[in-house]
Amino acid sequence: MSFFEALMLICFGISWPISIFKALRTQVVDGKSPHFMGIVIIGYLSGLIHKIINSPDWVTLLYLLNLGMVGTDLYLYFKYRTNTHDIIA
Repeated sequence: MSFFEALMLICFGISWPISIFKALRTQVVDGKSPHFMGIVIIGYLSGLIHKIINSPDWVTLLYLLNLGMVGTDLYLYFKYRTNTHDIIA
C-alpha cells in the first residue's frame, strides 16, 4: 500500500461529490466536459486493474469509489445537458 497513492485518490475524490451535488441541485452541467470525465474514468480503470492484478489492498476501494463518482457525474451530464449545443445553426 502506498500512502501517497491513497492520498492522491482521496484528494481527487473530494471534488467529485461537490460536482455531483451541484448538478443535482441546479440541474445545470454547462462547463463540464464528458471527454475529460471519460479520460479520468480510463485512468481510474487502469489503476484499478493494476491494483487487482498486482497488489490488491484497501486502496482498491478508493479506485472503485472514485470510479463510481465520476461515472455518476458523467451520467448526470448526459441527463441534464441541453440539446441546444447539438443543433447546427
